Amino acid sequence: MLLMKLPKEQKEQLVINIQQFFELERSETIGSIAAEQLLDFMIKEIGPHLYNHAINDARKTVLERMQSLEDELYALEKPVIVKR
Repeated sequence: MLLMKLPKEQKEQLVINIQQFFELERSETIGSIAAEQLLDFMIKEIGPHLYNHAINDARKTVLERMQSLEDELYALEKPVIVKR
């Protein structure tokens, strides 16, 4: 799987968020390079798990919609009278 490429503005905001997290939660100051490296590491390590989870959620949603569609199609069927 290819490494996820974030838009520049989104990546910059995430780096700022990471820096703020370290400052508020850990009372540590980290630079933008360290925050960006952490972000890249997390995307590489956690990204595939989140991606697979999203695919499973999408699969479940599609199957539910297909079942609903099948139910609707059965409801449209006309009764057939067999004459003897």
